[in-house]
Amino acid sequence: MKVYGVPILMLALLAGCGEARQPAPEPTGVAATPETADLPVMGPEVRILAFGDSLLAGYGLKPGEGYPARLEAALRARGINARLIDAAVSGDTSQAGAQRLAFALDAQEAKPDLAVISLGGNDMLRGLPPEETRKSMDAILSEFDKRGIEVVVLSMLAAPNLGKDYADRFNPIYPALAKAHGDTLVPFFMQPLLDKPELVQADKVHPTAQGVEEMVASTVDAVAGAIPDNVGK
Repeated sequence: MKVYGVPILMLALLAGCGEARQPAPEPTGVAATPETADLPVMGPEVRILAFGDSLLAGYGLKPGEGYPARLEAALRARGINARLIDAAVSGDTSQAGAQRLAFALDAQEAKPDLAVISLGGNDMLRGLPPEETRKSMDAILSEFDKRGIEVVVLSMLAAPNLGKDYADRFNPIYPALAKAHGDTLVPFFMQPLLDKPELVQADKVHPTAQGVEEMVASTVDAVAGAIPDNVGK
């Protein structure tokens, strides 16, 4: 298991996405932005599935400002011919994600080379039992294992107001499962937003466009490093 970053602070409110869940759309490729459209295609295409909740879906942002689109641009700037497929649904819990994962994967025209997942924020925000989150996340990672798809796990931390007992049961879920499944772990990928209110929308939950850029900058190394060596072979 590869681990990128070590969280040193906790964030009380910036920990999930509590808006109503939207119907799951058919996964589509991320629309090209001016940055990605102008970059040359280099090497075999790397198909990356972004699977999660509103933190990946770009809640409150303009088209092209969400995490998948900006991650695609950052990878292409490194010479990687990345194509991000946005399969995020605002409001999803880990259980909802587990229920729709097979559909999302079956809808792909080709098997993704890599998946980047972020789920569990809504579980924590709603105070759902961590044991349920662990079970659902394990099912998600097992499905990716079954299909031979590498995964980057963008983990979440419990808000301090939920108490030590909840945190002691919730926080170990991601590192334990990433290790068990041999996946790449990014601990608390929202850490770049800590103590920077200008990077958070007025709802005090979701990142602004600049906040997304900071999150991408802190995770692009992990994603690039997790791309399988045999892509295009």
